[in-house]
Amino acid sequence: MTLTRPKYETLLFSLAFFLALFMRFFQLGVLPLGDNEAEWALQALGLAQGMRPLLGPQPAYVSLTALLFFLFEPANLLARLLPALTGSLLVLVAYLNRERLQPLPGLFLAFFLALDPGLVALSRQAGSLMPALAFTLLAWVLFSEQRPRLAGVLAGLALLSGPGLWAGVFGLLLAWMVYRVIQSGLTQRAQIAKNAGALRNLVSIRFEDVRPSLIYAGATILLVGSFLFLSPAGLSAWVSSLPIYLSGWLQPSGVPASRLLLALVAYQPLAVLLGAASILRGWRERSSLHVQLSLWLFMALALVMLYPARQVVDLAWVLLPLWALVALELDHHTHINREERQEVFGVAALVVLLLTFSWLDFAGIALDPLNPANLTPNGIQVGGTVLFQNLPPTRYLLLFSVLLLLVVSLILVALGWSARTARLGSVWGLVVALGIYTLGVAWGATGLRTPDGWELWWSEARPAQADLILKTVRNLSDWSAGDPNAQPATVLALESPALHWLLRDRQVQSVTALDEQQPPAIVISPQMEDLNLPIPYRGQDFVWRQKPSWGSLSVYDWVHWSVFRDLPHDSEVVILWVRSDLFPDLRETFQ
Repeated sequence: MTLTRPKYETLLFSLAFFLALFMRFFQLGVLPLGDNEAEWALQALGLAQGMRPLLGPQPAYVSLTALLFFLFEPANLLARLLPALTGSLLVLVAYLNRERLQPLPGLFLAFFLALDPGLVALSRQAGSLMPALAFTLLAWVLFSEQRPRLAGVLAGLALLSGPGLWAGVFGLLLAWMVYRVIQSGLTQRAQIAKNAGALRNLVSIRFEDVRPSLIYAGATILLVGSFLFLSPAGLSAWVSSLPIYLSGWLQPSGVPASRLLLALVAYQPLAVLLGAASILRGWRERSSLHVQLSLWLFMALALVMLYPARQVVDLAWVLLPLWALVALELDHHTHINREERQEVFGVAALVVLLLTFSWLDFAGIALDPLNPANLTPNGIQVGGTVLFQNLPPTRYLLLFSVLLLLVVSLILVALGWSARTARLGSVWGLVVALGIYTLGVAWGATGLRTPDGWELWWSEARPAQADLILKTVRNLSDWSAGDPNAQPATVLALESPALHWLLRDRQVQSVTALDEQQPPAIVISPQMEDLNLPIPYRGQDFVWRQKPSWGSLSVYDWVHWSVFRDLPHDSEVVILWVRSDLFPDLRETFQ
């Protein structure tokens, strides 16, 4: 069958790839590295400097980033380069699968993967599971395209990308096994039988090409995992990847499963709505592709929800099948006849207008949920039950009324014009309104829109005044020694890889107690009254880390966060101590 390709297909895929690069690389090194990011970056830095650091179970990230640090100056951007690059390459997964998905759904999927908030956030974090996700999917696609050597290289890199790999691999295996169980009931239709035959051919190709793939995968593991044989410890770190993942089934993280569902609704509402519609359509029509994608989605989501050591970032494995289902669903709503375009566009405009008004009303609620001017202390009594007590019912009723008006309007359009017009108009109205929302949320997930805000896809604690601390240390060192990086720094009773990364250009040591015989020039310690050293120091407090209080949020806090990304948090204060004789005004006195 000849496929009808969209006009300017190559140009549109290139645009999707450019958007992916922009969202992931724009001001990539502006925000300071958090503790989790810095831990991986410090391993790569130590390896680049010829040391023998204790390596974690992501030798691919450590080795490739160490190579960048060896060739260039270590920086935040280079520490995040590998996740950003691999996150951008996800667009190639859609491009290479355009024959399976049909060209138009493949194009939709490319833009979804480029702009998804969760994928954007993970692509801008050093040490995230993004390389594992991208390498695994690209290896699978290239394997199916009969490119076993390149697929083997990418599979080797995927195996070297840490414990985050295994949730995705096990999800795919479970989905495949479940599909094989129910496949006999789906192969009754001719089209499904054809797809099943294609699947069997694909399996036979994979077994035929397994030898070159294994050779290239093994060579990749050996060379990259050992950093070109300069650090054999990377291979033992790679072996620990699976045990670390399995140990997570015995060590709860404290993150409730409900937070993961909240993240899907808050960041991907368009995907949740249209994905659910696509699953219903696919199972009703017994579409093999829909069934496979939905099983992959269910298995991946079930593994993440049941995993005791779950984190919100683990949802990344759920996003690709979810967006693929959305792309297939949109393909059913693209065929709009010329004579019905005005009616469809009118309905879509109405949907966008009412949803925009609803959002503005909801933002008003989130701005001040407990505004005394809008409160009804006694609430609304219905049948002896008090509703909306201590809530602003006027705004809530207005919000529900607008949504009800939207539903009634669509029903009237279906009765007055046609159900097809109501369906097409409502779908594209949702796509426009929620698409704009998704784009805004994706920009917020970069951390550039609200640097003081909080995102569910980020690590929990992050530095607050890192730039100010670094500037102060550099200035003091320049004043006292004529070189911004000359004075060494001592970290006292404070465990923070991010602080070591921040001060990487100078000698830094961590101690639990200070030596009175050799008082250090610069000391960074937790908040305390004095260092108890025989010579005087000057100290200045800084807010070092901030951690959001996700577990203690009220309904009002969540409502406020959903719009402004602001919520209560705990701050950790540190003291930057500088020996008094380093200051220009006291140097002559001590001399």
